[in-house]
Amino acid sequence: MNAATDPQPIILDVRTPEEYHAGHLDGAQLVNYLDGEVHEAIPQLDPTADYLVYCKSGGRSGHTVELMQQAGFTSATNLGALEEAAEATGIAVVR
Repeated sequence: MNAATDPQPIILDVRTPEEYHAGHLDGAQLVNYLDGEVHEAIPQLDPTADYLVYCKSGGRSGHTVELMQQAGFTSATNLGALEEAAEATGIAVVR
């Protein structure tokens, strides 16, 4: 991977603000699934960028990835729960 030509993926945390503030991946953007922010955010995101999405158990992130794919996103990955996302990416959890 060449950092100059391969941009870092965008990390989306689709949990609630309370869950996010209790601990999230460093650099993750909060997009609250339960408040409908996901539906508002998807049209404003770059469909050609790489996205990594996680939540508490994988359900909300899985549905978010499905919505992104239906909207034409080419690279959106469900990382499951926060702990699984941290393990898969090696990114620290900020508390």
